[in-house]
Amino acid sequence: MHTDVIVVEHLSVGYGSSVVVEDVSLRLTPGTLVALMGSNGSGKSTILKTLVGLIPPVHGEVTVFGDVCGRHPARTAYVPQHSATSETLPLRARDVVAMGRYAHLGLLSRFTRHDREVVDAAMSTMGVTMFADKPLQSLSGGQCQRVHLAQAIAHDADVWFLDEPTAGLDAEGRDTVTSCVAAARERGACVVVSTHDIDDAREADIVLLVAKEVIAQGAPREVLTDANLRRMYGFTGQH
Repeated sequence: MHTDVIVVEHLSVGYGSSVVVEDVSLRLTPGTLVALMGSNGSGKSTILKTLVGLIPPVHGEVTVFGDVCGRHPARTAYVPQHSATSETLPLRARDVVAMGRYAHLGLLSRFTRHDREVVDAAMSTMGVTMFADKPLQSLSGGQCQRVHLAQAIAHDADVWFLDEPTAGLDAEGRDTVTSCVAAARERGACVVVSTHDIDDAREADIVLLVAKEVIAQGAPREVLTDANLRRMYGFTGQH
């Protein structure tokens, strides 16, 4: 019997008292891939940020590993949208990937040989080794996205929250992300992805179509119907 990793019960998300999406419910077990699919401004990223613990719920409840979300940083990894990340800090790509190990280290602990090997392997997997020592601000958008995904791999978390992880990537980069997510699921990680891409959603176990409400929820072939997609893409709005 699988233990629920994430439990979402009658969740309403938003900012302050302003509700963006209401009444979201989910139970996710190890190895599950969930896609929050919607157009820009639909509320999918707001749901994701609430699950991560960056935004408090307006109503309802979210638990991760049976506790309030945000209480287990060593077991959860979050990759925000590229446009939401800052490349202004004087950091090398390697430094950013290495941050994925910080949650596993004690306050006064130093990097071990194992930590360095994990970081090197993560950079190799995402194809960023060749610019490991370059400043992050000197990289293209797609390269920065690869670096942040390498950080998630180095984190070796049990839950991945990925906000538009394939945005700005070429076909090879998208394939690499798909392979990494598959590998994470194979070892039992739960992955929650926000996306506007139907190809990403088709890879999921569970899809939520979001357009200021949950239009449909379930297996991809049941949810990604022409009628549901017309309803979703008919929505326009702003984050």
